[in-house]
Amino acid sequence: MISISYNLNAQQDTLKKSLQVSGYLEVYYCYDMDKPANHIRPPFTIAYNRHNEININIGYIKAAYETESVRANLALMTGTYANINLATEPGALKMIYQANAGVKILKNKNLWIDAGVFDSHIGAESAIGKDCWNLTRSMAADNSPYYETGLKLSYTSDNSKWYLSGLVLNGWQHIQRPDGNNTLACGHQLTYTPNKKIKLNSSSFIGNDKPDTIKQMRYFHNLYGSFALSDRCGLLGGFDIGFEQKQTGSSQYNVWYTPYLMLQYKISPKISLAARTEYYSDRYNVIIATNTPNGFQTAGYSLNADVRINEHALWRIEARTFQSKDKIFTLQDKASNENYFFTTMLAISF
Repeated sequence: MISISYNLNAQQDTLKKSLQVSGYLEVYYCYDMDKPANHIRPPFTIAYNRHNEININIGYIKAAYETESVRANLALMTGTYANINLATEPGALKMIYQANAGVKILKNKNLWIDAGVFDSHIGAESAIGKDCWNLTRSMAADNSPYYETGLKLSYTSDNSKWYLSGLVLNGWQHIQRPDGNNTLACGHQLTYTPNKKIKLNSSSFIGNDKPDTIKQMRYFHNLYGSFALSDRCGLLGGFDIGFEQKQTGSSQYNVWYTPYLMLQYKISPKISLAARTEYYSDRYNVIIATNTPNGFQTAGYSLNADVRINEHALWRIEARTFQSKDKIFTLQDKASNENYFFTTMLAISF
C-alpha cells in the first residue's frame, strides 16, 4: 500500500509539472471619429473593431501539456476578434484559439512534428495584445493570417539561435477548407536570434484561397527584425509582399505590399511608450476591397502609452489615424481620406 500511494503521488506531481492552465482577457473601448451607426469600424481592422461600446476583444482559457517527448495545447476563446476573424468558420470552430498536438521525433535533437490549429507563423504580432508593442494591430497583421491549420515540422538548434519550420496548411487562415478548394498550401519560417538584442525572421505562404475551378495562386513573404537599441529602447521593422495570379492560369500577378516600423521606449519598469508608422498598398483589391480608382493605398500612424499595473494587469491607451489616397472613410457625414480613432484597453492574464 505504501508503494502504491507513493507511485500515485509521483504521477500526480509529474502531471502538475507537465500541465499548465492559463487565461487571458482584453476589455476595450474604441471611439471612432467616423461615428459608424452600426458600431463596426472599417472592415480592414480586425482587432478592437467595435466603436463606442465597452467590449471584449479576446478572452481565452488554455490548457498546455508538455513533456520531453509530447506536447499539446487547447485554448477556447470568445470576443469581437473571434466574431470577425473566424466569421467563415462553422459552428463551434469559431471558439478555437489553439488546438494542436505534437511529438518529438529525435530523442537528442529538438525536432518536432505538430498538427492542428496554431498561431500563424507569419508576422511579428499576434492576437494577444499584451505580447505586442502597440495597443491595436498593424494593417499588416490584421490583413494576413492570425491562425492556421495543418501539419508543422520544426527544428530548434542546440544553441537556440536558429529556428526552422516547414508547414502544410489548409489555406490562408482557415480551419475548415473553403468549398471546392483542394489545393495544397505550404509555408516556411526561419528565425535567427544571435543574442538577446536581435531577432530576424523570414516567413512565407504559397497556396490558393479560392475554389479549384477559379484557382489563383498566391505567394506571400513576411520579413521582420527586432532590435534592442538599449535597455529601454527597442525598434521593430518589417516588410510584407504578396503576389496573386490575376486569373486562373495567368502569368501576370496582382501585387500588394506593406512596410511598417515600430519604436518602443520604456520610461520605467511600469510605464512605456510606443509609436508606429506603416503603409499598406493593395491597388488591385486582392486583400482589402474598396472599389475605388486607386484601390487601398493607406498610411497609418499611432502612439500608445502603457501602464503595467502588476505582473497580471496591463492598461493601455492609443491614438491612431489612417490617411488614404481615395476617400474610403467618412468624417462629419462627408467622404474623407482620413480616419481618426482612440482606443483604451485593460488586459488581465493568469
